[in-house]
Amino acid sequence: MPQSHRIENVQSPIIPDVAALIRATPGTISLGQGVVHYPPPPQVIEAVSTFDGDVSRHIYHHATGLPALLEQLRAKLAAENGIDASDQVLMVTAGSNMGFYHSILAITDPGDEVILLTPYFFNHEMAVAMANCKAVNVATDSAYQPRLDRIEAAISPRTRAVVTVSPNNPSGAVYRLEDLAQINRMCRERGIYHISDEAYEYFTYGGTEHYSPGSAAEAGGHTISLYSFSKSYGMASWRVGYLVAPGHLLGPLQKIQDTILICPPAISQAGAVGALEAGAAYCRERVQGIGTVRRDCLEHLEALTDIATIAPTTGAFYLLLDLETELNSMQVVEHLIRRFEVAAIPGSVFGLPECHIRIAYGALQPETASAGMARLVEGLNQIIRG
Repeated sequence: MPQSHRIENVQSPIIPDVAALIRATPGTISLGQGVVHYPPPPQVIEAVSTFDGDVSRHIYHHATGLPALLEQLRAKLAAENGIDASDQVLMVTAGSNMGFYHSILAITDPGDEVILLTPYFFNHEMAVAMANCKAVNVATDSAYQPRLDRIEAAISPRTRAVVTVSPNNPSGAVYRLEDLAQINRMCRERGIYHISDEAYEYFTYGGTEHYSPGSAAEAGGHTISLYSFSKSYGMASWRVGYLVAPGHLLGPLQKIQDTILICPPAISQAGAVGALEAGAAYCRERVQGIGTVRRDCLEHLEALTDIATIAPTTGAFYLLLDLETELNSMQVVEHLIRRFEVAAIPGSVFGLPECHIRIAYGALQPETASAGMARLVEGLNQIIRG
């Protein structure tokens, strides 16, 4: 029977592929999937414990989200991101991945172009392809920072958006405030959207601060901002995210939401209300611990400076290694798992042509991090040096 050639040409999701290799190699320490080691705040569990047999809790609810959650989100956006969402679309989605796909469907037609900065988040590239659009990849510099001249040169009559991810997955780079502000102005001047993915907004280190482009003056008419509870509040499986978009996109976004989701899951939204009651302090306290693990990872990687380049970055919970080897990145990952029982993600899925691997340290406790990094260093030494 026939199947979609459009979907066939979309890259396969790498996380299930690496997970299968891990399952086939018991005892593997995963430096692969980007999750945190801590659970949701107690307020999340308390909030959902009130769900009972009351029928009103289990029917369809408002497409954009529960009023109690939307109210708290508006307050959070104003206080933490400098965004006034009162005249914009505020919509709860099943994770920020859904928010991104909603946005692409709302602003593009088949054949349109979306600029992604490489290394890009692989699900973004996949979503653009699924929408029958073209991802135009613009390389960042050696520190994974945007190259503004290259972004501007890549804009064509078919360009509909520039996408930024800061703090960045997979590099860990936090884009400079002035660069994000200039990208946002560039988009406004060229009549295109700026999609700002801020899922890792709380994950910064060494005094680095996160900046939301949607807070800029005159940003409200062309900026789409994406957020998530998955990382910061340890709620990955709850699938709760939200987007802020220009008011004129309400009609398209409502159509898309009603078709794909109907309404966000009410029980997960109740949990999100509890998370916001705990507040950003819950996340930031735990990010300090992740920062300790980060330092330990960097110390281990000092032994690889002659065969691996690690750009200094200060965000998210990822490190991107550029390896001196003729092997491709998936071959390196397979060797690491099967021979050394440590997993990473191949850089090829992030649009990187040379041999890079991404390591994720957010899910690790200090002792697990040391063991995993020791295996990684030993494995790369043997794989590359022979």
